Amino acid sequence: MYKTTLRTLPAVIALAFSGSASAAAFQLLEQNASGLGTAYAGSAAIADNASTIFFNPAGMSQLGGVQVSVGASLVGPSYKFRDGGSSGPLIGNGDGGDAGGWSALPNAYMSWQLTPSLTAGLGISTPFGLATEYDSGWVGQFHSQKSEIRTVNINPAIAYRVNDKVALGFGVNYQKIDGELTTSLSRLTGDDKSWGWNAGALFTLSPAMRVGVSYRSAIKHTLEGEANNTPVRADLKLPDTFILSVWQQVSDRWEAMGDLSYTRWESLQSLDVINRANGTLLTSERFNYGNSWRIAWGAAYKASDAFKFKFGVAYDRTPVQDADRSARVPDNDRIWFSLGGQWNTGRYGKVDVGYAYLYVRDPSIDQNKNGNILHGEYNAHAHIVGVQYSVGF
Repeated sequence: MYKTTLRTLPAVIALAFSGSASAAAFQLLEQNASGLGTAYAGSAAIADNASTIFFNPAGMSQLGGVQVSVGASLVGPSYKFRDGGSSGPLIGNGDGGDAGGWSALPNAYMSWQLTPSLTAGLGISTPFGLATEYDSGWVGQFHSQKSEIRTVNINPAIAYRVNDKVALGFGVNYQKIDGELTTSLSRLTGDDKSWGWNAGALFTLSPAMRVGVSYRSAIKHTLEGEANNTPVRADLKLPDTFILSVWQQVSDRWEAMGDLSYTRWESLQSLDVINRANGTLLTSERFNYGNSWRIAWGAAYKASDAFKFKFGVAYDRTPVQDADRSARVPDNDRIWFSLGGQWNTGRYGKVDVGYAYLYVRDPSIDQNKNGNILHGEYNAHAHIVGVQYSVGF
């Protein structure tokens, strides 16, 4: 067996922040549950709890005192393969079962107002994650057996209120990543930690309307280790994302929000494992991703001072090209259908719950690796359930 072994994260961190992709490719949007009910429409403009640190740090300017928000989401994708004539010397038997499964994604945020104009905060989240695993010996065993990517992102940030109309925010991101890619004949594991940044602006056009823009930078990871006692490295650049959001108070009962985001997945073309001593390419995992975009619309209805109901829809375009779709990430365009609610207990805080069903257009695959052809189609979808508690002091 060809084996590349790099350092691994402590098991407790890896398990806590493991995740299955819910947005395009292996990006994760489940950074709070308060936005899940509206399909994350208005994510950079709503700013109603401390989780705004992730989507737009300028939103902290809307929060007074000390604000704490903690939550978790359960993500359950399903990828069931149907063989359509695979062939080759190393193919196995069977369709591999359901390559998806449930994963938990925790998050925590805290903000505190230092002066009337300056607010600081800290967020802990997992912006990227992937988990697919097939039954042993399946027909595509030479292409993929297990694929797992986990991230932990620590995000200190500040927000400055320029005036009543404009607020600016900036944060730095310390990100840990580890992963494992296996086939029936090979295994690659590795980890790294690196830095990035995020920034945003929030424009209060009127008491009933806000517009937010935000940007999260790309983060380049360099995984280093050994392959059969040979020093190696593997470079992985995770994409940057731009978000434009709007929130509007339509009436005393209704509020509406929209979202447009753009992620530059073109940064990820392949994962090349290189001999550090002489620069020789040992093995390569091809992605060949293109850029992707997402559009969302949502609304909330205030039934009473204590209860608010939410709903939303979104269209999420995949960066995966049809000709390059792999068994590791059998992704395709998806539509979100979301519902949620909020219980406001007053001084004891708010509880948000949300649910989303992701309809994924059935991905087809026709991939050739060294004469082993994986040909067929997937039946894919996902369920997401989230809960969040937010309180201010």
